[in-house]
Amino acid sequence: MKLQKRERQARLSSLLEENPLLTDGDLAEHFGVSVQTIRLDRMEKGIPELRERLKDVAVRSLDDVKSLPIDEVIGDIIDIELDKRAVSVFDVTKDHVFQRNGIARGHHLFAQANSLAVAVIDDELALTAKSSLNFIKPVRAGERVVAKAAVRPDKRPRRSIVEVISTVGDEPVFTGTFEMYRTHESGKEGQS
Repeated sequence: MKLQKRERQARLSSLLEENPLLTDGDLAEHFGVSVQTIRLDRMEKGIPELRERLKDVAVRSLDDVKSLPIDEVIGDIIDIELDKRAVSVFDVTKDHVFQRNGIARGHHLFAQANSLAVAVIDDELALTAKSSLNFIKPVRAGERVVAKAAVRPDKRPRRSIVEVISTVGDEPVFTGTFEMYRTHESGKEGQS
């Protein structure tokens, strides 16, 4: 059963507040309407397109990052809680893939995960001391990689472990465990 326009638009707004990563195609499928109908609904409600929503969320999230400049983050950080968790998105384009087979070069997936691991650390200086990587499935041009980082403490002083899982849709494509060096112990900013 299709929803009335007013109800659909109200639910559309709620869905995008919960998950700003939903594409017009995702929304059209969810509501059982055309992509054009979703675009019209968004326009009427003043909801920007996906790329603009991502930029807005990314700019707000990056205000908290201490460990690296905004222009050094690979992908767009859309959610971050320092020393706890972070999420970034990276849209793979033809510039990121091998021309011969259209598969993303691994260093782009690593760079997204590593810069997210650095950014989530609540310190002026965070460096990758060691990493363990697993490339699970090829990524292709046109796909969106969502990387989720979780920080856990390390018994050693000035160290944190950041575990990153990158997915395309619901499929894991990359995992990484990053041992991070920091200038201060976790939760003890200002002490040496």
